[in-house]
Amino acid sequence: MKDVGSTNMRIRSFVLQKFPAARKRVFNDDVQLLESGIIDSLGVLDVVGFLEQTFNIRVDDDDLTPENFGNVKCIGSFVEKKSGQSKVNAG
Repeated sequence: MKDVGSTNMRIRSFVLQKFPAARKRVFNDDVQLLESGIIDSLGVLDVVGFLEQTFNIRVDDDDLTPENFGNVKCIGSFVEKKSGQSKVNAG
């Protein structure tokens, strides 16, 4: 399994590149992305596309919850969980 820190770093880098609001304030893995205004509801779709392409996972509508997409740590944990499920289902 991949290192969660490296997953979080890739997600954080994407957010910083894609969403200018992330560069205008203190941004770390615990910052609430939607509540802080860094990402809006359409931005979540950009994040989903990035996750699906980068980590080769499928994000279902039921997955779009604050527990999974609240902040970088949540997203990283979600990716690790989904990656693990993919490997179990493939094997």
